[in-house]
Amino acid sequence: MRSITKVSIQYAHRFLDYEGEAQYLHGHSGLLTIEVEGDVDKRTGFVYPCNSMKRIAWDYLKAFDHALIMQENDPLLPAILKVYEEQGIRNGAETNRTLGVAFDTPLAKSYPECRLVVVKKVATCENLIEIFYNLMKDQMNIKKMTFASGDNSASMDF
Repeated sequence: MRSITKVSIQYAHRFLDYEGEAQYLHGHSGLLTIEVEGDVDKRTGFVYPCNSMKRIAWDYLKAFDHALIMQENDPLLPAILKVYEEQGIRNGAETNRTLGVAFDTPLAKSYPECRLVVVKKVATCENLIEIFYNLMKDQMNIKKMTFASGDNSASMDF
């Protein structure tokens, strides 16, 4: 049996070394679907309470919501950080209240104070699933994740 929940984010990114519109900075609405597998708890009736799944996911996904996702080797990254510094928002601003968990993994590093996530690989649906799974896998028995970004999506079974 599986419990399934969905979490939405808004983000901006671009694809390096890509010929087409995605090489330009652009934004998306993303929808992450998480499926957790196990036995139904006779007391609660859930495999895993969806509100708990959503809370765990949102703790991490807040770092991606209304954030810029950049590859670590993107030549725009130093310029963006310089502008953030000049505007006095590099280390946060009073209006930046939805701070996700700060993380530094082999796949990605978050800078919640300035709404930035720096990734090793291009921020495709497939690669974002890998990042999301690695952030949450120790907290839930995730069996499947699907990430939809606009008309594009990817899915992975674990």
